[in-house]
Formats: sequence, C-alpha cells, structure tokens
Amino acid sequence: MPRAEVRGIRDNGAVTEATRLPRALRPFTSGQYRLLVAALAASLLSAGAWLVAAVWQVVELGGTPVDLSSVAVGASLGLVVAVLFGGVAADRIPQRRILIGVEIVRGLTFAVAAVLGATGLIEVWHLAALSFVLGLADGFFYPAYSAWLPAILPAEQLLAANGVEGVLRPAVMQAAGPALASLLIAVQAPWLAFAVVAVMQAVAVVVLGLMRTTAVRRDPDEIVVHPVRQSFIDLRDGFVYLLRARWLFATLVFSIILVFLIMGPIEVLLPFAVKDQTGGGAGAFALALAAFGVGGAVGSLTVASLPIPRRYLTLMILAWGVGCVPLAIIGLTSWLWVMVIALFIVGVLFDGAQVVWGTLLQRRVPPSMLGRVSSLDFFVSLALMPISMAVAGPVGEAIGIAPAFLIAGLVPPVLALVTLALARLGEDELAHPLDGHPDPSIVTGPEAAAGFELPADERHS
Repeated sequence: MPRAEVRGIRDNGAVTEATRLPRALRPFTSGQYRLLVAALAASLLSAGAWLVAAVWQVVELGGTPVDLSSVAVGASLGLVVAVLFGGVAADRIPQRRILIGVEIVRGLTFAVAAVLGATGLIEVWHLAALSFVLGLADGFFYPAYSAWLPAILPAEQLLAANGVEGVLRPAVMQAAGPALASLLIAVQAPWLAFAVVAVMQAVAVVVLGLMRTTAVRRDPDEIVVHPVRQSFIDLRDGFVYLLRARWLFATLVFSIILVFLIMGPIEVLLPFAVKDQTGGGAGAFALALAAFGVGGAVGSLTVASLPIPRRYLTLMILAWGVGCVPLAIIGLTSWLWVMVIALFIVGVLFDGAQVVWGTLLQRRVPPSMLGRVSSLDFFVSLALMPISMAVAGPVGEAIGIAPAFLIAGLVPPVLALVTLALARLGEDELAHPLDGHPDPSIVTGPEAAAGFELPADERHS
C-alpha cells in the first residue's frame, strides 16, 4: 500500500481535525511540527538577542563603526563559506542531527561570549571570531530546516508552515530577541544576554532531541564514492540542476539583481532619508524598520491562510517587482508616516512572495536535491548584497538619495516583466501546477498523462 494511503488511514482523525482549522494553523496538528516550531522560535530568539548584545558589547569596549563592521563581516563570511556545504550535508545526513549539532555549536559560542564578558576578558576580535562561528552554523541550519520540513508535513500544509516561519522571523528575531537583550543589558551587562541565549539554545537542543529522526530521501540508484569526492559531486550536481531548471535559474537571476538594486538603499540610505528628510532620530528609524517587519508578518500570515495560487510564479515575481515601487516614495517625502506605510507595503508583498518561494522549492525540487538547492538559493541571494551596500553610499552621495530610491523602486517592476517574458514562466506554471494537474494544452506526452510535477529536464537521475 502506498505510504501516503497508510498515513491517511493512520491519521484520519488528525486529517479531519486539520480541515476544521484555519489553513494557517493546520500544520500545528502535527506533534513533530509543534516541536520543530518551538525549537525554531528558541533559535530565532537567541539570534535576535545576539545581534543587539554583540553590538552593545562593542560599544562598551569603545569600538568604532569599523569594529562593528568586522563583527558583521565575520557572520556574513561564515555563512557564505558554509552554506553550500551545508546543503550537501542536508542531502546526506539526517536533518535532525544537523540541527541538533548546529544548536549545540551556537549554544557553546554564546556561552564562551558570556564567560569572556563576565570575566572582563572579551575583546572585539573575540566577537568577530564568535560571529564567524555563528555564521558557519547558520550555513548548515537553513538548508537542513528547509529540507526537513517536507519530510514532516504533507505537501498541502507546506505553504502554511512557511507562512508561520515568515511570521516568527520578524516577531521573534527582529522584535522579541532585541527586546530581551535590551532588558538584560539594562539589568546587568551584555554578558548576561549572552548567558541567557546560551540557555535558550539548550532548550532548542532538548526540543529537537524529543523529535524523531527521518530518513534522508536519496536517489536509490545513485553510486556513492569516497565522502570527500562525493561532496564535490553533490555540489556540482546542485549547480547542474540549477542551470537546467529554467524556472529556478530565471528566478534566482532575477533575485540576485533585485537584491543588488534594493538592499543598499534600504540598509545604508534609509537612515539618512529618515534623518535628513523627516528630522527623525533613532526612534523614527526603528519605527520605519518595525513597519517593514510588521508588514512581512502580515504578508506571511495572509499567504499562509490562502491556497497556493495557480499562477504562483507570475504572482511571486510581480509581488517582488511591484513591491519595490513604494521605495520610490521614500526619497521624495518629508513625512515619516508616508515612509512607514511605504515600508509596510514592501514588507507585505516581499515576505508574502517569499512564503510562496519557499513552498515552491519544497514542492518542485526533488527531495534528494532540496538541501543543495536551498543552500544555492541562500548563497545566490547573498552574492551581491555586500556589493550593494558598498556602492549605495557613494551612489547616494553622487546622485542624491531621492534618485537612488527612484532607481530601487522603478527598475524592479520592469525587471520582473522582462523575467516573466524571457523565461516564459507563465507557460511553466500552467504546465506544472502545484496541485499536480497540468494543463493538457501546455504539457504533452507521458508527463501530461501521468500528471508529473516536474519537467523531464528537472528530474534527478
């Protein structure tokens, strides 16, 4: 009997219960998923608290902006170094074990920072080195989490689960974590925040330890060679799949250009726009960032509550492209409330589309490739981000903040339309709907008769 039918018989009561719940809450009928979300929340809380505590520790040490940059670069460098191999590991090693290992490493890192801070021995280079280790850990975390989720939940609940993650990140990592760190620093010092987040990582390890290990989903016909050689073969296969899957390659090319166009203005020029155009200070800037985060949570929850659209590629690309248009207003207005509304709209559309994207990867990428493709997605998305931030300042000084935000707001919609047309993504989404029922006018041959979700050139052999 097929495994899906067995699970349907065994969990018939749970399935009935799930259908009675709002779509966004249905994944919570799975005990395994509830444990995973608890571990994720603890990990995100620690990450958000670390960001504030590390920055404040640098400030207390009398550090300069260059020192702060070295800490940030350490985390980014670690992530970039590890994420591709993290994807290879996620396709070879049970993902639960990877996540437990990651949380142990993170917890030990926070504990070292706490001890160094409490004894007065901590220095900026310590924080940079610890940030590098945390970046390495994150490089293994994201591919393993993405690859494990489809093994825990049925396909129809993945959109909702990705929406939950989209809500947790701004709510826990961008709001609750920094708030917790600020409170602990006010009570004692940054070292106390480091100690508390180390305990939070221990909680994540315990929760993950309560979960069941799922088998790694591999191609049964593959020939495995020496582990080191196999790692590079797996990495090569991931790039080959990326280049052959037109929908994936086109979306990632669009994403890398989009990140280059908008991340620099948002990260570098937005503080100056708030200060120079509205006269606001740190509080006004925090409000603008909060609007972006709240919009992301609203967009994620909204998409998680709806069925995945038939035109999922078209709507996703357009949401990212058109979602940039409000950025054009930021450089032109002197009213803070206008900036807040603009950033809220950007957050809604961006994170809503991101939920669709995460679900799309988990539904269309072969299970044996999902870890590597997720890591490539993350790697490519980061590729031009440092360059965007590096050139945003000089560009803003050369042409002004208003023209820089106009470019960030008006070029992406054109780029989205060009991507949809050149890659023929409209045809692709009709031929490969996520409900498994292709349009027979688009797909012909055996794939149409069998209702294949993947085109022939995307199936891993």
